[in-house]
Amino acid sequence: MSCHAEQELSTPDMLQGHIELHHHLLGYLKSMALRCAADLGVPSAIHRRGGAATISDIATDTGVHPAKLPHLRRIMRVLTVAGIFAANDEPSLADQDGDAAGGDGETVYTLTPASRLLVGDRATCNMAPMLRLLVRPDVAAVFFSLDAWLRDGDTSAAALFQAAHGGFPPWEMTKRDSSYNRTLNEACAGDTSFIMDIAVREGGDVFRGLSSLVDVGGGHGAAATAIARAFPHIKCIVLDLPQAISQAPADGTVNFVAGNMFEYIPPANAVLLKYVLHCWGEEDCIKILQQCKKAIPARGDGGKVIIINAVVGSGEPQDNALKETQVLFDVYMMGIGGGEREEHEWKNIFLEAGFSDYKIKPILGLISVIEVYP
Repeated sequence: MSCHAEQELSTPDMLQGHIELHHHLLGYLKSMALRCAADLGVPSAIHRRGGAATISDIATDTGVHPAKLPHLRRIMRVLTVAGIFAANDEPSLADQDGDAAGGDGETVYTLTPASRLLVGDRATCNMAPMLRLLVRPDVAAVFFSLDAWLRDGDTSAAALFQAAHGGFPPWEMTKRDSSYNRTLNEACAGDTSFIMDIAVREGGDVFRGLSSLVDVGGGHGAAATAIARAFPHIKCIVLDLPQAISQAPADGTVNFVAGNMFEYIPPANAVLLKYVLHCWGEEDCIKILQQCKKAIPARGDGGKVIIINAVVGSGEPQDNALKETQVLFDVYMMGIGGGEREEHEWKNIFLEAGFSDYKIKPILGLISVIEVYP
């Protein structure tokens, strides 16, 4: 036998491989169960009952038909094993009095840090809209053609999303599909509220000393509003496409400007790019940053670009969930022609765009704050 021949796997190794393979193959069912729970309002139902509820409580509060109670219990079991909810068996009265060896107490479900982010009636930190965006059928279906797309030798071929949607990129779809536009806006607003609440609390020094800021691609202004409220002396402007700001609130907290970031960015001390550059390839990122550089003063006068995006490989090296989530997000962004980047990739883009230095602050878990200086 050749020394390079593949070694025969032991029975325990084969069985373990069989388990791991099916764990990954069935992973989409976890996403579907999670969407089901969010659409039913399970996290909110548990929250409204003081943070603990039985399966009967949940069914009553979410409108699940009594005949489907066993099926709801199976969905909750999946999400409990996955760590989305926690569960414990509530002892019966007989158990509590010590009169019985076993009880028939009903399982009580409670919220975990993950499911707390899905409580729909919270003023901030509601991530349910982002969940609905990521598991939309028309978004998930994009990746069914991944193998054919990879075999296509045409380097000018459209990104996966465009190929699956008649050649239209996501920002064009916002004009053509009101449901997609609404879901995207709600997802961005919910995620922004969550991220910016932490950013201004844990990384407020990034914004101190600024007198003006332009939030490029800021949509309805959730990020700019959070900054303006935390730092009232900062004049905040949102620059985005007309359809993105058409329904923006006119409360005077921030000013909205319709425009194209590839053509012009209003002048300010700083430019904020939250979840913008990962939507674009390297050449487009350089063009966007060059426009940013035109809009800000020199570093000595306080000029900088603030980027809120993932830096693949940042964070705790032993956190496998973090690493896996970062690379999964990269593949998701690949579907629309963008991508998440490692530090050396960010550095190359900054230098090509004419910037001299940068500083990465991994203060947002999955996401980092990057300060880029002219």
